[in-house]
Amino acid sequence: LSWAPRPGLPPDTAAALLASGPDGEMLWLDVTHRPGQAPCVRLMGRYLLPPCKQRWHTCAAFLPQEGLLVCGDRRGSLLLFPCSTSLEWAAESTSIVNGGTDPIVEDSSNELEPSCLLHKGALPLESPLSVLFGLHGKTGVTSVTIHRGYIYSTGRDGVYRQLRLWDQQLEVLQKHRPCKGLQWIEELHFTSDGNLLVLGFHADNFVVWSNRTGENIHCIPCGGGHRSWSYCSSPLADLFAFIKSGDVMLYHRKAEPCEQQVLLESLHGREITCVRRLGAVQVPGRATVNVFVTGSEDTTTCVLVLSENSRAAVPLARLSDHVSSVRTLAFAMGPGDEGFGDEGLSALLFSAGGRAQIECYRLLCTGDTAAQSAVACQVMHVASHRLDKHWEQKKNRHKLVKMDPETRYMSLSVVPGTSTRQLPTPWKFLAAACSDGSVRIFGLLEAARKLVLVAESFHHQRCVLKVEAFLHTWAGGERRNLLCSGATDGSIAFWDITGLIMDAADALHQAEGEMQPLALEAPLVTVMAHSCGVNSLHIRETPEGRYLVASGSDDGSIHVCLLEVAPGRAEATAGTCLRVLERVCRPCAHAAHVTGIRVLQPDLLLSASVDQRVTLWNLCPGELVPLSTTFFHVPDLAELDCWEVVEAGGELRYYCVLCGQGLEML
Repeated sequence: LSWAPRPGLPPDTAAALLASGPDGEMLWLDVTHRPGQAPCVRLMGRYLLPPCKQRWHTCAAFLPQEGLLVCGDRRGSLLLFPCSTSLEWAAESTSIVNGGTDPIVEDSSNELEPSCLLHKGALPLESPLSVLFGLHGKTGVTSVTIHRGYIYSTGRDGVYRQLRLWDQQLEVLQKHRPCKGLQWIEELHFTSDGNLLVLGFHADNFVVWSNRTGENIHCIPCGGGHRSWSYCSSPLADLFAFIKSGDVMLYHRKAEPCEQQVLLESLHGREITCVRRLGAVQVPGRATVNVFVTGSEDTTTCVLVLSENSRAAVPLARLSDHVSSVRTLAFAMGPGDEGFGDEGLSALLFSAGGRAQIECYRLLCTGDTAAQSAVACQVMHVASHRLDKHWEQKKNRHKLVKMDPETRYMSLSVVPGTSTRQLPTPWKFLAAACSDGSVRIFGLLEAARKLVLVAESFHHQRCVLKVEAFLHTWAGGERRNLLCSGATDGSIAFWDITGLIMDAADALHQAEGEMQPLALEAPLVTVMAHSCGVNSLHIRETPEGRYLVASGSDDGSIHVCLLEVAPGRAEATAGTCLRVLERVCRPCAHAAHVTGIRVLQPDLLLSASVDQRVTLWNLCPGELVPLSTTFFHVPDLAELDCWEVVEAGGELRYYCVLCGQGLEML
């Protein structure tokens, strides 16, 4: 049995009672209470739960606008049923069975007469419209909540999920893991001030966790979750009632003024390892707002707003799907599937890091004057990939050496120019630099939510630190996809992956999204740019159609080379030929690792280092000439991102954001 608020009826006097019976049949009964009278009961609908060992529902909620019912079952599945047809059938069966009278059962002895169930055969047995089987694992769904048009479900798997309804189908947007150790989540409470309280059990304690502060508000010893309980929170007091050893216990705590004042809220629990600017959002009546994404050693990714006027960083969304640190981020700008990303600032976000894990999300940021940050952010989880899961699917794996479980993705780059016009299906491709010495290429089909490993190469034979993909277009319109990778030995390799992308797209199209990884061909050119690791890498096309490749190293040096792309002459090199026209090296450009570099203009270079200096360089023939140096306040710089803004008067300004032990925008 479970209760659910009944839309359209006063909550003080009416509710819906859902009862699961034999053979997976679930009944919907409307129960109305009148003062001084016995409850009135009316049968409204019959539903069929999908077959499983423990075939009963655990929770339910109505979607009034859509005329639908969402419920969770003991197997951990979420089910979507129609209830508008049940209302019509209930009205028809009422007139047929009772001759037009209301099918209300009243009895002065307070016992329910069976008359409302005798004719339940007149109601159709509805099957689910949508089933997300085993969404919360085998331990069951504990609650379903509707808030601001979204569906939230909780379970005993330690996560709560946000879903939406699209074309009468349930679609998971993202999942959240509130805090470590809270494996038994029971309910979500959305407060009037915008906070989210997560209620659950940790060991033998009842826990109330605040999403805003990221800490436990209450931790009450009660013996664990296998008991009846109820929690109520108000501005005056918090109450928790529970049964223990046959006794009814009550925990009461009066509201007290908070003596702790937060001077500066944290963005992450540990150092920030990567940052990317998503773009700017225009908000009516306010200044333009910049949206950023950061990744951290605390295993989370944060979408945030950084405002020049308020000088404050306001988080919009936190993504917690990674099991290890987040090391790198990449974007593919543009709208997504129908119904998500049609307007506003839309992009595919890729995040990767430890345990060889890649996560992909669809982000949509729009102006919202009612929000504190003036920006609303929607997030939908698209796909994920783990190399160890890929290993388990390999044939004859007992004959092979298993991949290193500690493999980390050090850098990501979206391969540009792989549009629908060129490929049979709209696959997007992603290049990854890996700590196990490989360069890997992945394919993403957003509509099917598939992220597939399509190619790899162990050419470098050592940890690959950076990867950058770029697109070259010849005069005739022919395009070539090129890739640049840098390793810990200071070498930078350049690859032509055009043929590989086409072959992979064909194989994926024919095999319906499954394939064995192809082998990357040998690189076209390898340049020994540094004496040790390539910590930063950036490529910019010049007006003449050549490419400036700038890199920074552990030894504090900066290297810039000018590349020319030409058609291959011999049969063996049919396709592309790369020539290094010029090389410029500046040893000891910084006193520590150069962890950020950008070519702003063909003659202007920006570099940033762990020595906490940002330096502008003039790129002259044969040398780099320093122009200015600015000190910044973020220790242990991990990465920077740059963008340009044309001011109202036509003046061109460059902005950069730096991350490490903090975040700073210059």
